[in-house]
Amino acid sequence: MVIEQSEGLILNRKKIARIKKKYNLQTIIRRRNKYKAFAKKKHEHEVFPNILARNFRQKRPDAVYSTDITQINYGHKKAYVAAVKDLCTNEIVGKSISNRIDIQLTNSAIDKALRKLTKEKRKRLMIHSDQGFHFTHFSYRQKLKDNGVTQSMSRRGNCIDNAPIESFFGHLKDLLDLDNCKNITDIKKEVTKQINYYNHRRPQLRLKKMPPSKYRRHLNF
Repeated sequence: MVIEQSEGLILNRKKIARIKKKYNLQTIIRRRNKYKAFAKKKHEHEVFPNILARNFRQKRPDAVYSTDITQINYGHKKAYVAAVKDLCTNEIVGKSISNRIDIQLTNSAIDKALRKLTKEKRKRLMIHSDQGFHFTHFSYRQKLKDNGVTQSMSRRGNCIDNAPIESFFGHLKDLLDLDNCKNITDIKKEVTKQINYYNHRRPQLRLKKMPPSKYRRHLNF
């Protein structure tokens, strides 16, 4: 750009590179500030310890939630489901469905789960996830912090640390009828239908043969 302004010559980068190589010209640049880069990364993304430590059997509802994202393939298209599961009742307390796997997907699911709780219950809640981009992101971390929620994460590369939500996604995909799903609107209707069935009608052996919503009422918390 300087040559173009001062000499009126238009040279592309490859031409400049060839001239530099021919005459052994070195470009002086500023060193990257590794501490500044680290601070920026830490601000945007941060990992938390595995506080849950596979203690999946919870005795009180709204004490520990597990969350993750799964992909659904229909036709030649893809959809994504973020879900939040109560580890006591196995109930899906929050969900979000989209054709985009962005930050809004997970944040929306968490928002729906938190809206059902009082301020006091939020402060006693722990939410467990893996170390995925969405859950280490500043906006997600700040959302939990603002609500007084404790954040826990699986160890890197260890999917068993978040097994309950993975198990739900397996059941969900067994239930889904995708043959008539042509677009994201159809997917949202089908996923919502099957999650309602899972929450309110599908009995589970561990829940004394009750569906999650009935088991919650049975606990009378």
